[in-house]
Amino acid sequence: MLLLANILIDGIAYGMVLFIIAVGLSVTLGLMRFVNLAHGAFAMTGGYIAAWLVREQGLSFYLGVPLAVLATGLLGALLEVTVLRRLYRRTELQQVLFTIGLTFLFVATANLLAGPEVQLIPLPPALSHAVDLGVRTLPAQRLLVIASGLLVVLAAYWVLNRSRFGIWLRATVDNTAAASALGIPVQRVYVLTFAVGAALAGLGGILGAELMPLEPYYPVKYLVLVLVVVAVGGMGSIAGSLAAALTLGIIDTASKYLASDWGSLFFFLAMAILLAWRPQGLLTARKA
Repeated sequence: MLLLANILIDGIAYGMVLFIIAVGLSVTLGLMRFVNLAHGAFAMTGGYIAAWLVREQGLSFYLGVPLAVLATGLLGALLEVTVLRRLYRRTELQQVLFTIGLTFLFVATANLLAGPEVQLIPLPPALSHAVDLGVRTLPAQRLLVIASGLLVVLAAYWVLNRSRFGIWLRATVDNTAAASALGIPVQRVYVLTFAVGAALAGLGGILGAELMPLEPYYPVKYLVLVLVVVAVGGMGSIAGSLAAALTLGIIDTASKYLASDWGSLFFFLAMAILLAWRPQGLLTARKA
């Protein structure tokens, strides 16, 4: 029973990190139809900025993290306005090649500015102490990860399905010309969507620094995991991304507890089985 509780708790925390990072990519890839393979670079950027603000500049964790998330979102908006929007009408191959090149630009910049060392984000005492759940004790930081993931789920669902902005986004991606003719600020919708996706990736990079260490090759190392979550969950589906992230997170954690010598074999085996079962994704996005 204790082993099962450990697997579930650690697997859910890991799955929530994957979800927070992947949800922005799911929206840009599934709804905006833009293949952004540089998405993991935003997760790394958020983590690096948070580490620099908290460790080097002496800001508190509670101030440094929001500033890092905001800075990552602004960087995403800047890239969308200056470069990426010019690629929306290009072929998928051109989008893939450009964003891969952008990823290596982020890798080289991180290596130049901070070196090859793993970046650590100091935690405040309230998050570094252990919490007794009855069946086990775990760092309070992991409870913050799970709670943050749940908040992101609720916020993303509300924005996409209950807010005016969600209606604008679905109308914009379905028929840009008609949406523009109806007075919807198409360019603003795109840049806000991209900025929020980048900010969420940054938040995931910060919260998941314990499980997915921050180093210059972070965007390349973890890109496959994020893409797997989006593909298995169903592109553009928030609920699907959550289901895929939790399922794969728990399976990967269980394999590390029970068969650590096999590495990530069971993670990718589960991916293959799930995609063979439902190639369109666990929960596909509802058409507008």
